[in-house]
Amino acid sequence: MTKKAKPTRVDCVVVVLDATWLKALPAVERLAKRAARAAVVGARRTGSKSLTVALADDGRVRMLNARDRNKDTPTNVLSYPSGDRVFLGDVVLARQTVKREARSQRKSFADHVSHLVVHGTLHLLGYDHETSDADAERMEALERRILASLGIADPY
Repeated sequence: MTKKAKPTRVDCVVVVLDATWLKALPAVERLAKRAARAAVVGARRTGSKSLTVALADDGRVRMLNARDRNKDTPTNVLSYPSGDRVFLGDVVLARQTVKREARSQRKSFADHVSHLVVHGTLHLLGYDHETSDADAERMEALERRILASLGIADPY
């Protein structure tokens, strides 16, 4: 008898720490939830999963990056894995940096936000791109597949 895989359920809570996100991208909460779910499903994780996506500004992300990574500069996304199998952890995005990157890379703001939520969620699931080139290639290939399922072009 074969064991049936549990269906995937993803609960994503979006916390708006910088209200300017809602003016810059009114659908940002829906986009973040959709991207987080796509990442979990695309990584073939089953069962109930939950995570938080925090929409912050550069100042807050700079503070977190300095405190947690000893880098006194804002970055586009930070991930804080929980180590738990159900609550995956937190993903934090920096509005000004994300907006600036989207513009300079000639991507839509919405697509770049979706990409970074996927990227951050994969970090919560244990994927890494900094330890080896092979790990980076594996993670980027998965990101491309997940983003394609969302109708988003290859970001690389």
